[in-house]
Amino acid sequence: MKRVFRITRQGKVKDVGRRGLVEHPEVAQGDTLVALIQALIPLGLQAVGEALEAEVVRLAGLRHSRTGRRPGHVRWGSQPGSVSLLEQKLPLPVPRVRDRSRNQEVALATYQQLQTPRQADRGLFRKVLLGLSCRDSQACAEAVPAAFGLSPSTVSRRFIRASARQLQVLQERRLEGYDVVALVLDGKPCAEDAMVLALGITLSGEKVLLGFVQTATENERVCSAFLRELLERGLRPEDGLLCVIDGAKGLRKALQTVFGPRAVVQRCQWHKRENVLAYLPRGQQARWRQKLQAAYERPSYAEAKAALLRCRQDLRLLNESAVTSLDEGVEETLTLHRLGVFGTLGTSLKTTNCLESLLALVGRRTDRISRWRTSDQKQRWLAAALLDSEPRLRRIKGFRSLPLLRSALQAEVHQKESGVEPRAA
Repeated sequence: MKRVFRITRQGKVKDVGRRGLVEHPEVAQGDTLVALIQALIPLGLQAVGEALEAEVVRLAGLRHSRTGRRPGHVRWGSQPGSVSLLEQKLPLPVPRVRDRSRNQEVALATYQQLQTPRQADRGLFRKVLLGLSCRDSQACAEAVPAAFGLSPSTVSRRFIRASARQLQVLQERRLEGYDVVALVLDGKPCAEDAMVLALGITLSGEKVLLGFVQTATENERVCSAFLRELLERGLRPEDGLLCVIDGAKGLRKALQTVFGPRAVVQRCQWHKRENVLAYLPRGQQARWRQKLQAAYERPSYAEAKAALLRCRQDLRLLNESAVTSLDEGVEETLTLHRLGVFGTLGTSLKTTNCLESLLALVGRRTDRISRWRTSDQKQRWLAAALLDSEPRLRRIKGFRSLPLLRSALQAEVHQKESGVEPRAA
């Protein structure tokens, strides 16, 4: 048995008693939800009308009464208006009050509050971020009787407001509470600019967004200022940081300038391998990709270094320029081998893939934008996409070995500060 309600023409809910209806549970649940929605909307509008009328009475007194009102305040008819209901608006007549002594309209505080959307920016923000066009938002509004969707310009303004808050959250995030042991840095193209991002790996293996900077290229001056900003926000490199980069010279110099001996650089093996292959004929690339990959996969520093030297000797007969590319920074591609943690942490930290995968998630949100108008737009969208993707990031593989990495970093930093050449573990 269920209690049945009927909505009258005046918008009131009337209890018509209990009726014995036998329905499928899922259908019954859906019908109940629809009935509640249909019942609450008229009740809500009725309450809105009563609240507006109560404020009018406080300002201009009862209808047809000359007492109980503020000096000069009179009723002044009504006008069409609306109140916000999430991403929609419901129309209703709004009473007017006028101050004759000042010859101006008196704004109703209740109506202004009802026009302010509550928790609507977040819903619109998620929809636009996930692909809903501002132009299509009105057509995609939920079908509530007598409601109408928001205009594209209103949706755009609310998205700008919500994404600006996301950008502020990321830019002002304090970093003292994160025990960062590894720092992954890489750039993402955005129209004619490059966004250099920093991803921190904590001692427990969690990935945390540290920030980004907009620049034309990954030059040393901009990257140094960005790294100093991370220090000002609380990044602590005293115990050493494993800095995983793609090999950009400006970024490498910035790490040395800002962090000094505390920055232990791991060059991305994937970028190094592809740089070498770019000098070779296409028919030779597959074979040399396998050889270089096999050399880097050797478990110890001595074995990997010996395998790369053999590759170097064979490669000299094929292309001297490829040999020069291989020699450049090759020791930094073996940092994890030298620290003795390649076997457990190599999968996660031998390349910049953990940041590249995050950038792939960001690309799903931002790559569909065909026209970037302002710097603010770029930064807002990037911050919004990053913070939206961050909760889905998982701990790195081999995170239980990160304390070993921390100990190895501390030992290497101590050797550098003492003027001793670091040796393989």
